Amino acid sequence: MATTKKTTKKAAVEVVEAPVEETLPQAAPAEITVETKRKILFVASEAAPFIATGGLAEVVGSLSKALARHERYDVRVILPLYQDVKKEYRKEFRFIGNIFVPLSWRNQYCGIFEYVKDNVTFYFVDNEYYFKRPGCYGYYDDGERFAFFCRSVMEILGFIGFYPDVLHCHDWQAALAALYLKTIYCFRPEYQFIRAVFTIHNIEYQGKYSLDILEDLFGISYRYRNLVEYDRCINLMKGAIECCEKFSTVSPTYAGEIKDPYYSHGLDQIVRRNEFKLCGILNGIDPEYYDPATDKALFANYSAENIAPKAVCKEELQRMLNLPVKPDAPILAMISRLVSHKGLDLVQEVIEQALRQDMQFVLLGTGDSNYENYFADLARRYPGKVVSIISFNSDLSRKIYSGADLFLMPSKSEPCGLSQMIASRYGTIAIVRETGGLRDSITPYGAGGNGFTFHDYNAYDMLYVINEAIGVYRNKEEWAALVKKAMTTDFSWGKSAEYYEGLYESVLK
Repeated sequence: MATTKKTTKKAAVEVVEAPVEETLPQAAPAEITVETKRKILFVASEAAPFIATGGLAEVVGSLSKALARHERYDVRVILPLYQDVKKEYRKEFRFIGNIFVPLSWRNQYCGIFEYVKDNVTFYFVDNEYYFKRPGCYGYYDDGERFAFFCRSVMEILGFIGFYPDVLHCHDWQAALAALYLKTIYCFRPEYQFIRAVFTIHNIEYQGKYSLDILEDLFGISYRYRNLVEYDRCINLMKGAIECCEKFSTVSPTYAGEIKDPYYSHGLDQIVRRNEFKLCGILNGIDPEYYDPATDKALFANYSAENIAPKAVCKEELQRMLNLPVKPDAPILAMISRLVSHKGLDLVQEVIEQALRQDMQFVLLGTGDSNYENYFADLARRYPGKVVSIISFNSDLSRKIYSGADLFLMPSKSEPCGLSQMIASRYGTIAIVRETGGLRDSITPYGAGGNGFTFHDYNAYDMLYVINEAIGVYRNKEEWAALVKKAMTTDFSWGKSAEYYEGLYESVLK
C-alpha cells in the first residue's frame, strides 16, 4: 500500500498533504493585462444555478463566477441542455445556431444556446435524443451521451470563434474533451496551443467501458488505446489524467489520499505515475448565496455580529419538526446522501448511546434503502428526540443548517465536502472525521479551531467527540465564541480562485 508523504515537492504545483497555502501555486495577476485576457473554458456536466445534483455543480458555478470578477479572464462554461434545466433560466437562453457533430459513424445535430450571468458566458449543447430525459445520469447510454457532449465542445469552438488558453474539464463526464483535444484535434493549428486541466471531484466514478466500443462509440482510434486502457477496460478518467497538462483534486489532503489504494478505487498506480502534475485546491462556497443575514429560507436572519436570532431558527425548526421546544437541548443534524462512504455505519453503531443524554437528532437525506429504513425506524423508536426526513429538500436543508447546533460528517472518504462549510457559515458547529476536504476546512476546537474532529474511522472516537462538543455547548460563553469563529471562517472562493489562477499560469508558461 502506498503511503502519503507529508513533504512538498519542489515543483510549484505539485502537492501532497501539506496545507494549501504552502503547496499550491500563487496567482500572478501582475503579469496579465486586460489586453492579454486569458481565455478559460469550463467543460462540465452540471453547474449551479441551472442544473445541480451535487457539489460539482456548486464548484463550477461558483469558481467560474469568482474568476470572471477579474477583468484579466474571459470565462465561459459549456454544459448539456438537459430537460431539467431550470425553466426560469431556460426561457432567457438565446439560440445562436446549430452544427452537426461527427462521432464515429454518426453525424448528430447540435443546437447551441447562450446565456450570460455574473460576467460568465454559458453555452448549452442541445440534442433531444441524448438530453431530453429526466435527471442527468444513470442511463444505459451515458458513455455515448457524454462522448457526444465532449465532441460537441471541440466542434463548437470554431463556430463561436473562441479557442481557450485553458480547457478545464471536470470529472469523467468531461474527460473525453481532454482526450479528443490531444488526439483527434491536436493536428489542427487553432487547437495546438490549448492547454488541458482536469479536476477530479470524486475518483470513485471513473467512466469505465468495454474496450470493444473504443472506436465504434467514442470515435477514438485503437492506436490511442494505451491512453485509456486500464485494468482491461476503457477508463475515461485515466485517459484525461494521461492527456492533461495538470490535474487537480478538490482539496490538498484528497490529492495525497488518492495515491493510496484505500481511497483511489483502483486508480492509484495512474495517480502516482502522474503525480508530478497533480495538485489539490480546496473548494469554497459562495458567501452571498449562503448568507444567514439575507437567506429568505430562514425563520430569522442573523449574522456573526448578531447571533441572537439563531435561537429563533432553532425554536421554529423544533416546532416544524414536532420536537419539544427545548433551547438547552442541542440539535445534532446530518444532511447527507445515505450511502456507505458517508460514515453512516459509525452513526448506526453509537447514535443510541448519544441519545441517552438530553439532545435531539435530525437527519435529512436519501440513498440506500437499508440506511433509509434504519433512520426511519430510529425516529419511530425515539419520538421527541429523533426526526428522519427521507427526502431531498433544499429549503428544509437551510432551515436545518440555521436551526441546528451541531453538524455531523463522519465520512470514510470526502474529496472536499461543502456541507461542513455551509453549516459553519450558519453558525452550526461541524463534527468531522479528518479526511479529504473535511480535514482541510475544519480544525479541532482544542487547538483553537472552528469545529470538532476525530482521526480514526472508529464509532467510539466519534462518540467521544460528540460528547466533547455537547460539553462545550453547555458553556454558553465558550460556545458563543466558537459559533462566531465558525461563522467568520473564510470559506469563500477568493483564495481558492487565486490558486486556480496560479495553476492556469503554470500550464500556460
